[in-house]
Formats: sequence, C-alpha cells, structure tokens
Amino acid sequence: MFRTMMKAKIHRARVTEANLNYVGSITIDTHILEQVGILPHEKVQIVNNNNGARLETYVIPGERHSGVICLNGAAARLVQKDDVVIIVSYAMLSEKELADFKPKIALMNEDNTVQEIIEEEPPLTVMM
Repeated sequence: MFRTMMKAKIHRARVTEANLNYVGSITIDTHILEQVGILPHEKVQIVNNNNGARLETYVIPGERHSGVICLNGAAARLVQKDDVVIIVSYAMLSEKELADFKPKIALMNEDNTVQEIIEEEPPLTVMM
C-alpha cells in the first residue's frame, strides 16, 4: 500500500507578483526550493489564506535570494500581490518508507525568507 504524504511545505509565503500573461505555473525563489527539497517542474498545491482558493500547478525556479513567489497564467486570477499562501508538495510512500519519513516545513517571515525549518507541525498550530 502507498500513502500520499506531505513531503514539503512553504508556510505563509507572501505573493510578490501575479503574472496573467505567462504560460502557467508558480515561480519560487531557488534558495527556498532547495531548503525544502522541491524540484523544478514538481507538482504543488497552493492554498490562498486570503480568499480560500486552492489550485495545483508546477514549479519554476526563480532568482536565488529574490524572495519571489509569483503565480503565473490562469493561477494569477486566484491571487493578488501580498496575499499569503501555503505551498505544499506531496509524495507517495510505501509503508516501509513511512518509518523514516520526515517532511520539511519552511516557516516564512514577511520578506519571504525561511525563518525556521521544522519536520512536524505543532498541535493546534496558530501562526501569525
């Protein structure tokens, strides 16, 4: 049996741009991607904390240390600059793999730099 598990999460990133005229995807600062282990072209889910919108797309690496979080193409209709989003990557794991599996969760600050990397969300998480 395989289970779909959260592999990586970028928690409370701030949207820096919404570019309707791009083909599609989300552009994310390469440094952030490396810290949580998300690869270019990997499928991610985006949850908009401001309006509740949820969407899936793929990742394009952005300029390193730029803090860029840019929704492109049709996804740009579901966000606005300065919206707060959660970006999640999932993986299918076998029962055997689950024993040693630890996700990487990046807690972001207001300028889209990683404040802390954790491997487990605290119970009843409230993050401001």
